[in-house]
Amino acid sequence: MKKVVTFGEIMLRLATPGNLRFKQSSQLVSTFGGGEANVAVSLANYGIPVDFVTRLPENDIAEWCISELRKYNVGTSHILHGGKRVGIYFLETGAVARPSKVVYDRAGSSISDIRAGMIDWQEIFEDAQWFHWTGITPALSQGAADACLEAVKKANKMGITVSCDLNYRKNLWLYGKKASEVMPALAEGCDVILGNEEDAEKVFGIKPEKFDASQTQGHIKAQAFESVCRQLMAKFPRAKKVIITLRGSINANHNTWSGCLYNGDTFYQSQQYDITHIVDRVGGGDSFMGGLIYGLLQYTDGRAALDFAVAASALKHTVYGDFNLVSIPEVEQLMKGDGSGRVIR
Repeated sequence: MKKVVTFGEIMLRLATPGNLRFKQSSQLVSTFGGGEANVAVSLANYGIPVDFVTRLPENDIAEWCISELRKYNVGTSHILHGGKRVGIYFLETGAVARPSKVVYDRAGSSISDIRAGMIDWQEIFEDAQWFHWTGITPALSQGAADACLEAVKKANKMGITVSCDLNYRKNLWLYGKKASEVMPALAEGCDVILGNEEDAEKVFGIKPEKFDASQTQGHIKAQAFESVCRQLMAKFPRAKKVIITLRGSINANHNTWSGCLYNGDTFYQSQQYDITHIVDRVGGGDSFMGGLIYGLLQYTDGRAALDFAVAASALKHTVYGDFNLVSIPEVEQLMKGDGSGRVIR
């Protein structure tokens, strides 16, 4: 089987234990995470060969990070070395009416200083079938945006499927360019486009028709987003599939979770999961993307791929850390309707 390649930043994650606030905690729990790395771990966990491409400094923290990726069978041979630091993000997990908080410390990280021409995409893509990136990468710097566009164009030329998660983060677009200026050229080269219920509006100004988020009361109906899928596909004709994840936030511990997929002919809606006790929602969208890529590679039916992605990401909400460490049988069990959580003996 040919491999999947993902490209982006991986960071050291430092989180307060449990639901402690930053000012309360005397310690921080360390793990690693980042959008494209999270997708890579999911795919490797499902048995898909995957390489994660990034740029890291030559120091012990970077080696620690690489060893974590290798532990989950993610290929690291194409990681570029250079720059001075690994990016960090701090996480304070919310509860009930208090939302979680993320504080970034990633300015000047090794990947933010990357430039087009530094990575040999021809070599990396020689045995690849799929390339995935997210909107976080071009938000880091002009150089990161240029390197990402270089990869997309090379993948297009080599006949490799390209997917993106729009992943709009307003606090990252700080180098003088807006997402609306940079993202269209990148999205034009994508065969599969994923976004959440707000991404298309924040990045491209595309809104769902006759939809008022204030009236959802935490329960979002997929049908309202068929118009978003159609508009995205009209704007980016290369796209063969457009997918929207739908999170209804009742409170910080209780969300509804579902998704929809449009392939140009049929609009699929998944079942909606009621997640009443969230262990960790960070990486939820990435776990969806990992499940979706796996599903699209394994199933001929778009509905089956969507159902796998939603079930996989629903389970991710029960797993601490950015990475989704669930198995294919566990996902398939939930897809069949068994969400009892009974002890397996």
